[in-house]
Parts: sequence; C-alpha cells; structure tokens
Amino acid sequence: MLKRKKRKNQLEQRARKLVVSASPRSVVSEQFRTLRSNIIFSTVDDELNTLLVTSATPGDGKSTVSANIATLFAQDGKRVLLIDADMRKPTVHYTFNLVNSAGLSSVLTQQQTANEAIRQTEISPNLHIMTSGPIPPNPAELLGSRAMTRLVDSLKQQYEMIVFDAPPTLSVTDAQILANQSDGTIFVVNSGATEKENLEKAISLLEKARARVLGTVLNNYQIDKDGYYQYYGTQE
Repeated sequence: MLKRKKRKNQLEQRARKLVVSASPRSVVSEQFRTLRSNIIFSTVDDELNTLLVTSATPGDGKSTVSANIATLFAQDGKRVLLIDADMRKPTVHYTFNLVNSAGLSSVLTQQQTANEAIRQTEISPNLHIMTSGPIPPNPAELLGSRAMTRLVDSLKQQYEMIVFDAPPTLSVTDAQILANQSDGTIFVVNSGATEKENLEKAISLLEKARARVLGTVLNNYQIDKDGYYQYYGTQE
C-alpha cells in the first residue's frame, strides 16, 4: 500500500512538472509550444545546439521550464539531451524519477564516461537525461574546465539539442560560465515574485558574460480571474 501511494505521489509530481507530457492539450502546454516556436524563430539564421535555462533567484521555475522545453523538442523529433548543470541543488532526477548516484560531476571528474552517465526516459525515445551526479565541492570550476568544453563538443556530435538546467544567476557564477558557452539563453521570471532589481542585475551579469539571451519566460502570470496559469513566451 505504501509503495503504491509513493508511486502515485511520484507520478502526480511528474505530471505537475512535465505538463506537456501529462496534459498536452492544456493551456500551459500550448504556451510551452509557443515558447518552442519562438525559440526556433529567434534562431532561424543561426545554429542552436545548446540552450541554457536560468533565472535570477531560486524558485522561479527554471527547472520546470527546462524539462518541458527539452521534452517538446524531443517530441518534435529532435534527439535531445537534458543536463542538470545545477550541481548545488539538482532537481532533474526528481522530475524524471531517476537515481542521482552518478551524472555530470562523475563525468567531469573522470569517474564515468558520458555514455555511462546518460539515461533514457519513458517520456520519449528521443529524450535523454544526464543528472547532476554527486554534489562536488567546486561546481563552478568543473563547469569552466576544459573537461566541460570537451564534453559539450563531444555531445554535440550525438545530439541535435542540449538543454542545460543551470543554477540561478544571482546565487553563483555557474550560469554565467555556461551562458558564455551556450548558443542561447532563456531567462525565467516568476511573476509577482522576481524583484525588478534582481531581474536587472541578473540580465546585466549574463550580458557581461556575453550570453545570447533569446528572451524571457514569464511564469505564474495571472491570465484568468478564476485562477493562475503559467504563461511562457520569448521576446528579443
């Protein structure tokens, strides 16, 4: 009984986060599809192999956005890899119900090969996951290492799209390091929660890192008097 209840709770949690898979006809799923289209249109003349998703502060919804975007691109027929690059407070393994005993940190410290660390999902045969792995003492150094550069270059040969779920920009320098190496960055803003000062400061940090910010995602925006929905879109 307890196992069934635990499994049910896990499925409900996944459904809330992976709405494009659990409720493909919902308003939120439609907005995610709009976001995917806008990302494609904003890079029509440029190659987009690596996409970074970040926010100003924790709790803005960047992990939910990255998981749903990766899922949509996979459903669209692209071979996609979602990497949990938040090696401080990882969540991707919870979303996809995976064990996080090994992952990105294991690969960067040469304890595992990339192929050994990559997992398949039940969501789509085109969607693969690399969890964060054990939390290391030096996440920023690992992300800025030559090993990370070599890893991404190698993975680009295997995947059409690599989505990074990065830490919040104001918390640590990790997102800036990754944004500098990514083809595009999506910035998540939590409506009514993200302070304007934090938003401006975070965008400024990304610009200094020479990030290519494709646009913003407005999360938890009230669009109906009867309740709250998540609204997603990009803007140049």
